[in-house]
Amino acid sequence: MDGLTQSHTGRSGFPPAYLDRVGSSFTDFLAQAAPDLLPGKRPLPTVNAGDLTPHGTTIVAVTYADGVLMGGDRRATMGNLISSRDIEKVYPADTWSVIGIAGAAGIAIEMVKLYQVELEHYEKIEGLTLSLDGKANRLAQMIRGNLGAALQGLAVVPLFAGYDLDAAEGASPGRIFSYDVTGGNYEERGYAAVGSGSLFAKNSLKKTWRSGLDGGAATRTVVEALYDAADDDSATGGPDPVRRLYPIVYRVDAEGAVRLTDAEVAEVADTIITERAAADRENVDRGA
Repeated sequence: MDGLTQSHTGRSGFPPAYLDRVGSSFTDFLAQAAPDLLPGKRPLPTVNAGDLTPHGTTIVAVTYADGVLMGGDRRATMGNLISSRDIEKVYPADTWSVIGIAGAAGIAIEMVKLYQVELEHYEKIEGLTLSLDGKANRLAQMIRGNLGAALQGLAVVPLFAGYDLDAAEGASPGRIFSYDVTGGNYEERGYAAVGSGSLFAKNSLKKTWRSGLDGGAATRTVVEALYDAADDDSATGGPDPVRRLYPIVYRVDAEGAVRLTDAEVAEVADTIITERAAADRENVDRGA
């Protein structure tokens, strides 16, 4: 090995960043070892690129008696076009938390993968799980690193929720955190929604969410909020029985994060569609 190569890789064959302990943050390690791989460190477009890339739309989350539920529709848009009908926008962050993405889909999915590694890396280095508040703060730092791209129309605004293993006795173990493009971190009470259809989803949640809901009622609340958002927001996709496409819904409770099966979500969505159709027919009959 010549002197130049050795100075870059060290005697062990690894670059110095791989051998120096920089803490329990994988993002900090990546900033030293390969900063160009961080979403916020890449060259920015010189024009607003918001309409040139697929965007994920509506995510909702609600707390319930045993934890928290998060759901997202399946549509991604690019300007006035539907770029995807079956995108997945809700992911497990780790065993006890989930993250839903709204905004520039490519950057958002990459951020989710980096965040998953960040939490796993912390657990391996420290030998314990990061607290739920710590997880929320780590995500805020990553969002703040994407501010330059956000100002060019490539914003990522996720929704984060999880089961708090350190919740005080009598307190709800399910917690929800929302963010703004600057990395501002806000804990929500009861329910939250982000994305283009969030206004309509929140209006639905105001009417259907109640403290202490059981799992079944909470699932219906999430699916119905997404249905109402799709009814008024063209960028949000509603249940699609023809293609058998239904919202992605995750439940996080004392057993961890579990994705509801398509059959479970379809049963709830089909019930809502049937009830709405019957109500519409009744209203038409009355008008006649």
